[in-house]
Amino acid sequence: MLSIQLIRTQPDFVKTQLQIKNFIDLHLIDDILSIDEQRRALMTQTELAQARLNELSKQIGELLKSGNTTEAESAKAQTNDLKKSIATQQDSLQNIEKLQEEVVLRLPNLPHHSVPKGTNAEHNEIIKSTDTLLLPPDALPHWDLATKYDLFNFELGNKVTGAGFPFYKGKGAKLQRALISFFLDRATEAGYTEYLPPLVVNQDSAYATGQLPDKEGQMYHAQVDNFYLIPTAEVPLTNIYRNEIVDATAMPIKLCGFSSCFRREAGSYGKDVRGLNRLHQFEKVEIVQVAHPDQSYAQHEAMVNHVEQLLISLELPYRLLRLCGGDMSFAAALTIDFEVYSAAQQRWLEVSSVSNFETFQTNRLKLRYKDIDGKNKLAHTLNGSALALPRIVAALLENHQTPHGINIPKALQPYTGFNSI
Repeated sequence: MLSIQLIRTQPDFVKTQLQIKNFIDLHLIDDILSIDEQRRALMTQTELAQARLNELSKQIGELLKSGNTTEAESAKAQTNDLKKSIATQQDSLQNIEKLQEEVVLRLPNLPHHSVPKGTNAEHNEIIKSTDTLLLPPDALPHWDLATKYDLFNFELGNKVTGAGFPFYKGKGAKLQRALISFFLDRATEAGYTEYLPPLVVNQDSAYATGQLPDKEGQMYHAQVDNFYLIPTAEVPLTNIYRNEIVDATAMPIKLCGFSSCFRREAGSYGKDVRGLNRLHQFEKVEIVQVAHPDQSYAQHEAMVNHVEQLLISLELPYRLLRLCGGDMSFAAALTIDFEVYSAAQQRWLEVSSVSNFETFQTNRLKLRYKDIDGKNKLAHTLNGSALALPRIVAALLENHQTPHGINIPKALQPYTGFNSI
């Protein structure tokens, strides 16, 4: 959530930055400023009324001591009227503060100065790209490889649940489990504390990390209990520190967690959703950090390097992209995407987004640290996929296929217990 002070003191700057994210409802800035003027005026009235009430209360005591009961009773009547007025003003103040917050929550985060302008993925900046593998023309896509080697079953998932919920079986299931353990081990070796988080969160948690109100239509909602199925482990992991003041010397706080992830993917269709390309339920290992503002971008770079080493270990062709303003998420200030090359599909598949949210989430979370000046200040939060499994599995199968089977990368073989499928 953007700070009211920033909006109040630099409205034109905020509007300019929001335009980089292609945010069109710039009138909300003016609406917020108008509401803020009303709020501050009402606050001033309330403070003056409270000061007058305190003054009258003091006078009543003095009048009673001097025996002037008539004036004391008159002052008491005024205090009763003031108390009613203050109560009404406080109710109005709560309502207007709630309205202001509701409008501010509709604003996305401001982009970092390095974010390129652009409206969609075509305008993302390619930072680095490795060579892609050359496979024979008869190379199979992963969905055909899955059928050939009996690794996962889409029809069975459709029967039991619906499209986008595949069953993994045999070596396909073991490959999933191996990747999860591999990613978690690499994360803990890098200093991340492992968690196994809940798969559902309450509404406050969803608001705190920016999923609500931005992605309300994309989340599965258990309406009876008002719980939301998590779209990523980032949500429960980051909310561990909601309404907390952390020790500045303990930062960066590094967490990782494996979870299933649930996304409705409403409106998705076509070739992009075939096979494992886009699912409603998938598995992912997430890395999360709570960092000091002075160190968050150095930690962001370290997280990017961590993900890159995972892809190198899996012997996959990959590229890094700096997302343009129009392709970034609602909450991110800077995002670096990783894509792996799908040799059989001849296209790039996103497998990780590593983002710095600066204070956008922590302002919602009320996640602070005590600075050396003794003041409580907002920390920064970061997160990244390390990694999302479906497209990694797809890329592994397609890029490592041979006429005799599918080779398993050496780094993964201790986890699978086999070197080929």
